[in-house]
Amino acid sequence: MLPFDRFVRAVDEWARDNPRQPVFIQIGEGAYEPRHAPFARIMPMTEYRERLRGCSLFVAHVGMGAILQGLEEGKQMLLMPRRHDLGEHTTEHQLHTAARFGDRPGIRIVEDVPQLKAEMSRLIGEPLRTGETISNEASPGLIAGVAKFLDRARPRP
Repeated sequence: MLPFDRFVRAVDEWARDNPRQPVFIQIGEGAYEPRHAPFARIMPMTEYRERLRGCSLFVAHVGMGAILQGLEEGKQMLLMPRRHDLGEHTTEHQLHTAARFGDRPGIRIVEDVPQLKAEMSRLIGEPLRTGETISNEASPGLIAGVAKFLDRARPRP
C-alpha cells in the first residue's frame, strides 16, 4: 500500500490539539511518524480487531477492507479517500467507493484535511447513528446457491 502521510499527519495534529482524546494510528509504510499519538506501522489482525471494537470513532481511508470491518463492528466511520493525483494510490477508485458508501448510516466521507479534523471533533461529541452490523460470514442460502452453481458447471464424465 502506498503511504498516506497526509492522513497520518492530520490525525496526529488532531491528537496534539485534543490531548484528552485517546488516539492510536496504524501508519503503514509512510515517511511521517506521529509525534502526538501512539502508532504501529502494521498491527496483527487480532490487535487491529481489538482496537476497532474498543474505539468510539473509526477514522480510516476509503478502503473496502476498512469499510467492511467497520460495518461488521457497527462503528461510526470517518473516511477520507486516498488520491491517485497525490501519489496515495495507483487509481482514483477510492473516490468511487466514497460515492457508493457516503450515504450509508454511520459513515461520513471527507475530502480534505480541514474537513477531517473538523469532523473528528464533531463526531466525538455528536456520534453518527450507525446502521445494522453486517456479518463476515456468507449466509447458508448464498453458500447453497454457489455450491449448486458450481455443481452444474462441473464437467461430467
